[in-house]
Amino acid sequence: MSSLSSQQQHLQENHRTENMQNEFTAELLSANQLQKLREILECGLPHVAQPYLVIAEKVSATEAQVLAQIEHWQTDGLVKRFGLVVKHRQLGYKANAMVVWNIADEHVDRVAAMFSSCPEVSLCYRRPRRLPHWPYNLFCMIHGTDRSIVLAQIDAMVEKFSLQDIEKDILFSFKAYKQQGARYGKKGLTNG
Repeated sequence: MSSLSSQQQHLQENHRTENMQNEFTAELLSANQLQKLREILECGLPHVAQPYLVIAEKVSATEAQVLAQIEHWQTDGLVKRFGLVVKHRQLGYKANAMVVWNIADEHVDRVAAMFSSCPEVSLCYRRPRRLPHWPYNLFCMIHGTDRSIVLAQIDAMVEKFSLQDIEKDILFSFKAYKQQGARYGKKGLTNG
């Protein structure tokens, strides 16, 4: 019985998606509306149940127009990422370590894929070495509630992936800096 209900929900969601796609062909926003929309999005989504509807009201547009414009900007590459900024310290994650690794260039993609498969790794990315003082080229971030737990997780990763002979350094953060997305408009605007 529950699978039928699930199937019905799936069909309803598909129907809603099709309707939204049809609405995305709505008329284009004016230059003024585009400017306002960009400024609002730079400040983050409003903290309400229907943020796109609130934004639409602020730019004198429909919700469908706002969603269509965001989708267009993503397709065009103007908006590269659209996501959530988690303030991990406020959630109790105060032991935050950036682990930097000196991985042979021919193995860095494979090792990065292994790290990325670990649930404790929240970020994993490659950066150029800055020789002679900075030999590290692979970075991964691990957030934890306790320093000893994070160190144990790193030790487990080293063991699991046989990285005992790989040079690394563990850099714990002591201060959280402001996290925000890209800004292109006026400074000081917020969307709380």
